Amino acid sequence: MNKRRIIMDCDPGHDDAIAIILAAARPELEILGITTVSGNAEIEKTTINALKICDLVSLTDVIVSKGASGPLVRVRENAPGIHGDTGLDGPELPEPSRSWSGEHGADTIIRLVKESEEPVTILPTGPLTNVALALAKAPEIKDNIEEIVLMGGGTFGNWTPTAEFNIWADPEAAKKVFDSRIPITVMGLDITHQAMATQAVIDQVNQIDNKVAKIVGELLEFFVATNKEMFELDGGPVHDVLTVAYCVAPELFKMKEVNIVVETKGEFTAGTTLVDLHGVTGREKNAKFGMELDVEGFWNLMFGSLKKY
Repeated sequence: MNKRRIIMDCDPGHDDAIAIILAAARPELEILGITTVSGNAEIEKTTINALKICDLVSLTDVIVSKGASGPLVRVRENAPGIHGDTGLDGPELPEPSRSWSGEHGADTIIRLVKESEEPVTILPTGPLTNVALALAKAPEIKDNIEEIVLMGGGTFGNWTPTAEFNIWADPEAAKKVFDSRIPITVMGLDITHQAMATQAVIDQVNQIDNKVAKIVGELLEFFVATNKEMFELDGGPVHDVLTVAYCVAPELFKMKEVNIVVETKGEFTAGTTLVDLHGVTGREKNAKFGMELDVEGFWNLMFGSLKKY
């Protein structure tokens, strides 16, 4: 089997953590490295959380590098209301068995892409700061990036009325990525809200008799509760997990080629992704945008992957 080589750039975060867990279970994927960014929580917390999840799923040989501690030009903000003070509240996880590498996350992305004999796919599931920094420092890596499959944006918002958190947290970085001319696949809120972890989903996870599934159940319990409190949702959309699922089973996704630009200057609309679903702008298409998810197929993929542990 030719494995798809991926770099996970993340800010764990409950859904980021579950994305790592799914990726580690899939024989179709080779995780070259994990880089972290400030987003759901401060950078030290997201990095520790990534290390904890790596220990949980025995990814002890995969490099974990701490990346950007804040956005390119804006003031850093985090999301403790959704993910708790640690960024991964809910389950009790032991302290990491190792520390992060001494290499900055953006430099790790550059090095891993350059060293890879096969094209690399980057999976950013937090603010796009590290990816933008890597592209600015070493634009030549574009030639060995097969695709960027990111979670962010949408035709509506979850942090402002029009902006999704990952893009809003660093819109200047997001603009650099969307303007890069690298093939981009976008899991925005339009499709991630179709991947809703309901109580029925949690019950099925809890029926899987292993340690990892138990932790995922606890992560989902906390995540569902905070999404209900903050957004009045009847479940928790596992946004970031869709990036991994797409790399494993793209047939579960209905995509549309569109143009997306990122608003950086609007007084009330900074971080908005303008998704041209109907081609009204005439601008060149620069992304594949997630429209519809085979929900049953997605959860079956999740359950089957958790049973591998």
